[in-house]
Amino acid sequence: MTTHTEPSRALLHELTVQAGLSATGARPIRLAENALWRLPEGIVVRIARPGQEHAAAREITVTRWLTTVGFPAVRPLAIDQPVHAAGRTATFWHELPPHHHGTTSDLAPLLRRLHDLPVPPDVAQVLGHTDPFVRLTERINAAPHLDQTARGFLLERATDLRAQWDTLDLSTDTRTVHGDAWPGNTAAVSDGDVFLLDFERTALGPPQWDLTSTAVAADTFGTLSPAEYRRFADVYGSDVRAWAHYPLLRGIRELRLVTFAFQVAAQSPGALHEARHRLACMRGERGPRPWNWTAVG
Repeated sequence: MTTHTEPSRALLHELTVQAGLSATGARPIRLAENALWRLPEGIVVRIARPGQEHAAAREITVTRWLTTVGFPAVRPLAIDQPVHAAGRTATFWHELPPHHHGTTSDLAPLLRRLHDLPVPPDVAQVLGHTDPFVRLTERINAAPHLDQTARGFLLERATDLRAQWDTLDLSTDTRTVHGDAWPGNTAAVSDGDVFLLDFERTALGPPQWDLTSTAVAADTFGTLSPAEYRRFADVYGSDVRAWAHYPLLRGIRELRLVTFAFQVAAQSPGALHEARHRLACMRGERGPRPWNWTAVG
């Protein structure tokens, strides 16, 4: 019987051969949109979902640059990569020591340091500019659990938010933005060091976009206490909620979280209740924030 693991293992074999490595003894870490495998030599292989060749190349460029400036990030293997085979793309990384997710207080100094780094022109050219609407319309149109009315509402909301985003003057404060800045993308090891992970969405943009995820954890999810949020803002050095355009960024982030929940619900019916709850909140049917959203996926 063919298992879910076997096709990914066959693909892994092709990709490692292209990289001059061996997949013998490889063990799966997580097989989802991005498949993660651990090789015995202390190497982690990340197989990107189809169509993510440019994002994978950007991750390698960014992390090579961060390595040269001593920033605590995952380190790519010193090989010619990304690697391509069978229509898919893989990147190869040095495995971190045993670790666990960091906290918002761990995340704050990493973001402060990342945002303060001067960006070399060659890296800036590869990074491009932040697009917080990437894949948003595709998610809405592909969600099987949305009826015509709900789909139309979300598409209209996306159009309205993009129109507001396009009016912003972001030229006065453009930094390196991680793009998916939350504690799950940090790794805290036993000696106290904390590393930043997953640079798939890294680009040039407003640093406030990175800070909005943590503010939404407090404002929308209600999972971060006022004291925890205050520590995050104090360590970073500013509170994004005081920014005039924060409501816009929060609205974009919330829309992404609604569409993500419907995407997950397509494969995991248990997420459908949460997806519908999030949609009802966005429609104004659940009262004021916090809306007590729970994690999906």
